[in-house]
Amino acid sequence: MSMVNERQHLRIPFDVIKVATENFKTLIGQGGYGLVYKGKLLLSGKETMVAVKRLNEQFGQGLKEFLTEIQLLSGQQHPNIISLVGFCDEGREKSIVYQYAERGSLDQYIRRTRKTTSTTLTWLQRLQICVDAARGLDHLHNHVGGHRKIIHRDIKSSNILIDENWVSKISDLGLSKLSDISRVATYGCGTPGYIEPEYNSTGVVTKKSDVYSFGVVLFEVLCGRLCLIDSDDGFLLSSKSAKYHYEKNSLDKIMDDSLWEHIGSYSMTKFAAIAYRCLHDDREQRPAIDVVLKELEEALNYQVSSIPDLL
Repeated sequence: MSMVNERQHLRIPFDVIKVATENFKTLIGQGGYGLVYKGKLLLSGKETMVAVKRLNEQFGQGLKEFLTEIQLLSGQQHPNIISLVGFCDEGREKSIVYQYAERGSLDQYIRRTRKTTSTTLTWLQRLQICVDAARGLDHLHNHVGGHRKIIHRDIKSSNILIDENWVSKISDLGLSKLSDISRVATYGCGTPGYIEPEYNSTGVVTKKSDVYSFGVVLFEVLCGRLCLIDSDDGFLLSSKSAKYHYEKNSLDKIMDDSLWEHIGSYSMTKFAAIAYRCLHDDREQRPAIDVVLKELEEALNYQVSSIPDLL
């Protein structure tokens, strides 16, 4: 627990968290190892909305992931990574307090079903959200200091949060690995459908494993479908089915109907191409996240320049 002791300035008493969440009244989600509640804390003299994840070891993850998140998030300040506000560690009561993301997680906006009443994102919004997420992942991979890197290991649309200004942020670093070597041998973890096949079979994870998972997210955004969840038309999106339709030049058959006007546009063509490259079976042929970011930024910039009202 020496790591926790080094971060005493971030410690928040349990009584304060209990008041802030009104005794854990408003449940807003479920993280890797506990439930997440909405709260309100007084920070620097100002009432601030926060999200509080309360550890529950019955979820299959626990103390190790709790400590990992505190260690990694306390050292990172980036607009596209969810911020750590503080933590509580009092006996069995362990919680992490995060910056609150007003608009929830990305998966809530890309579930295509007649029962869904959530906001339909425009093509421009989708591009910006993906660029933001790529910037956050690029920071973890390439800019945490020295030769070190953070491999997230659980990139998925539900771990990309969106704030009130529609800025997206990478969250849930409980399974992440901080390393100064390119390949890390570890037990397989992550979420089915997003996990790189090679990592799943060998237990060896690299930055390119995250890139594969991000490629799945990009196709979710393009198609308006969540990975491995049946859509109304019976189609099941997966890395395999996404690659099949890309190679057959038939993405129009599985993409979000609301984006049809952009079919064949430069930005969508570029977006689909980089998403496809992220899913290459060979890690060595897969682009690094900084290359993915550059391609997505180019697609975004082109789309912005093509809209007169934004000039």
